[in-house]
Amino acid sequence: MEKSLSSPTPAVYNIPVAEHISRLRSFIALHEDALLVLGPRRHPPVPARAANTNTSISIQTALGFSTLESDDYVAAVQKLRPDIILGMADNEYSKKPGVKRLEKMGDRTLAWFQDLVAGLEDDANGLPQPALFAPVLPIQAGQQSDYLDTIEEELADRISGWIVYDPASIDSIPATMRRLPRLAMTDVWGPQDILNQISLGIDAFVLSFVGEATDAGIALTFAFPGPERSLGGNRVPTGIDMWSTAYSSDVFCIVEGCTCYTCKNHHRAFIRHLLDAKEMLAWVLLQIHNYHTLDIFFANVRQSIRNATFEDDRDLFAKTFEREFPTSTGRGPRLRGYQVKSGPDEPRRNLQAFRSLEDMQDRLAEAPVPSSDADGKDLEQQGFAEKLT
Repeated sequence: MEKSLSSPTPAVYNIPVAEHISRLRSFIALHEDALLVLGPRRHPPVPARAANTNTSISIQTALGFSTLESDDYVAAVQKLRPDIILGMADNEYSKKPGVKRLEKMGDRTLAWFQDLVAGLEDDANGLPQPALFAPVLPIQAGQQSDYLDTIEEELADRISGWIVYDPASIDSIPATMRRLPRLAMTDVWGPQDILNQISLGIDAFVLSFVGEATDAGIALTFAFPGPERSLGGNRVPTGIDMWSTAYSSDVFCIVEGCTCYTCKNHHRAFIRHLLDAKEMLAWVLLQIHNYHTLDIFFANVRQSIRNATFEDDRDLFAKTFEREFPTSTGRGPRLRGYQVKSGPDEPRRNLQAFRSLEDMQDRLAEAPVPSSDADGKDLEQQGFAEKLT
């Protein structure tokens, strides 16, 4: 939700659609067979400076830090009509909540969820109701028992799933409602984290590492459960760094046998060239491949669960593949404020995009005029150009 709040009246609110059509789905041109999920904050969230209040949470929009009122979130849900709505949670992202804050977290989260339920009932109009997912706070069961007991006793028929911020809090879910699906808004850094959290009871994930790998120029190459280990006993990398000069003339696809659009139509050398040229198509092709890899991964996980071999397959995967992705040797797209916030003593995450021509005025004035047959090396030596690596 915070991503769309770049103006007092977001453009998505003004999309003309029929009453039964989702404005949000129409705005982002999402096909009908894909689930549309709306939550108050992006994942992973950038910690906001201001504290939450009894009626609002602190968010970061494209224009800076702001607040999202519970009533405004309900109004947005009524206008945008997603398939799944994630309830607002009174979470603390930058530090461990204190004693006084712990006392408020359950009460605030319950009040916001009740607002959401009431708002949807008022806006029913005979249309199909979206599924509601209630937050399970990342605190001890006893500290949110009143909140969860009220959910179980009064709102159980309105809840279709749970939002989990810490797998350790799954045990806090009321026993009568543990059959509902659990969506993880947790820290997941790779496929082994996914498998470990599935083993703990997580059903669905919001994964940011896929986009981060793509931005870094990493092509995912893991498969579940994976081949038997090699005779040498070395673990297999979970991805390859497409910035590497080793792929400059490699005319094979990213992964042999992969059926994604990228692997069927392009080779490693082409993708490496696009990365080196900073062409947006490089990251588009990598994202297509990486999402396809993840689709196959989850399909095989589901089959493993049906075969009752998941735990054995998980152990095999852990023994076969490295836990960490390879280190990127290139520089991806510029990082935005909603992706990361640098601390006061940290170096710049992005290279300086522009510089004043006056900084080079004296040097250029003293440099000889390049001849008509000067090449790139001559221009660099004379200060007229700079080679990008």
